[in-house]
Amino acid sequence: MKQDLIAILDLGSEENSRLARGIRALGVYSEIYAHDITESELKAIANLKGIIINGGKNDVVDGLKIAAGDWVYDLGVPVLVIDHTRGKKAQDWDTIPECDDEMCEQLKPFIFDVCQAEANWNMKNFVADQVELLRQQIGDKKVLLALSGGVDSSVVAALLVKAIGDQLYCVHVNHGLMRKGESEMVVEVFRNQLSANLIYVDASERFLTKLEGVADPEQKRKIIGGEFIRVFEEEARKLDGIEFLGQGTIYPDIVESGTKTAKIVKSHHNVGGLPEDMQFELVEPLKYLFKDEVRACGVELGLPAEMVYRQPFPGPGLGVRCIGAITRDRLESLREADAILREEFANAGLDQKVWQYFAVIPDIKSTGVKDNARFMGWPVVLRAVNTIDAMNASIEEIEWPVLHKITNRILAEVDGVNRVLYDMTPKPPATIEWE
Repeated sequence: MKQDLIAILDLGSEENSRLARGIRALGVYSEIYAHDITESELKAIANLKGIIINGGKNDVVDGLKIAAGDWVYDLGVPVLVIDHTRGKKAQDWDTIPECDDEMCEQLKPFIFDVCQAEANWNMKNFVADQVELLRQQIGDKKVLLALSGGVDSSVVAALLVKAIGDQLYCVHVNHGLMRKGESEMVVEVFRNQLSANLIYVDASERFLTKLEGVADPEQKRKIIGGEFIRVFEEEARKLDGIEFLGQGTIYPDIVESGTKTAKIVKSHHNVGGLPEDMQFELVEPLKYLFKDEVRACGVELGLPAEMVYRQPFPGPGLGVRCIGAITRDRLESLREADAILREEFANAGLDQKVWQYFAVIPDIKSTGVKDNARFMGWPVVLRAVNTIDAMNASIEEIEWPVLHKITNRILAEVDGVNRVLYDMTPKPPATIEWE
């Protein structure tokens, strides 16, 4: 079933993602498009019911103020203009309320009365559409999937299994930047319990060698992303008929990697770090879903709750939490500190309450005391955030006894550490990860 669509034209707003999610919350599908989308491209969008021109302060590109062409108003679908965008206006909406519920209420008349859109955006329809699209895209060829065991790649795997069955080959790469026990758990669950066609590759030394001395976070991400592709290419050469690479790219990955009216927040390894000479065609069925929608898709596909609601883990793994140039001793300390944090959060019941929690060790040392002598050690920074869509995040208020227990364990059990800190910064202005 093809779903009705409201197109958002990005004319410099910082609220595009929030607006798209608000429309989807009403049961109508919405996507964000660049300000310079062509008339033919916009006309080609199936089931287009309405257009929202979303202006904002980032409305100057290459020194020129951007505006929608007059042809947008002549397509035969209703147009809503938000904020200070120049041109003809079908309706004015000067401000976007802070409250999502209020925003949705203001959107309803335009979407349902003016556009006559049907509330047919739901996960059952999404899954049915994606299965059809995947079969059309892949045909009788084979797909290689990067399976980290996280939510995104697991949902992609489930979708691909539903669509193409044993044409899917899952590859789990241990890049040496996994959490403690992570790779072992992935093999146990996917190969031994779910009987998936799983290929396990231990490439720890390969990745860590290439990352030696690299401190710039963008360069680290690109090295990790590029090396991932090389590993997949090598595995693909061992198989016949591999022409596609499956990835768990989701909408925040694309948005944060930069648009024509917004600066890059950070390059994601599966968006900004892909080599230009890559030999695969990408399969990314989740690339227009927000994180909460990915979880809902997993539930619709019948994945177990412990997998669907597992906390997110970035593709570059601990590489973006071992700040600066990665050293093996600091990486191992980070792995141990993170394991303690996760264990104590589980003991306190916080693993079911907090969306994402992790440890960070920056490349700095401060003076301390150990065995009655001066000791230069690393700080461990703890971070725990709650969010719905990963675009905004608030800080979880952790009770002091829990923080004290985590602190005491890290200081007693983790080598090279002499301080434990708690990051109190929401997103924005910070990002969820430190790099």
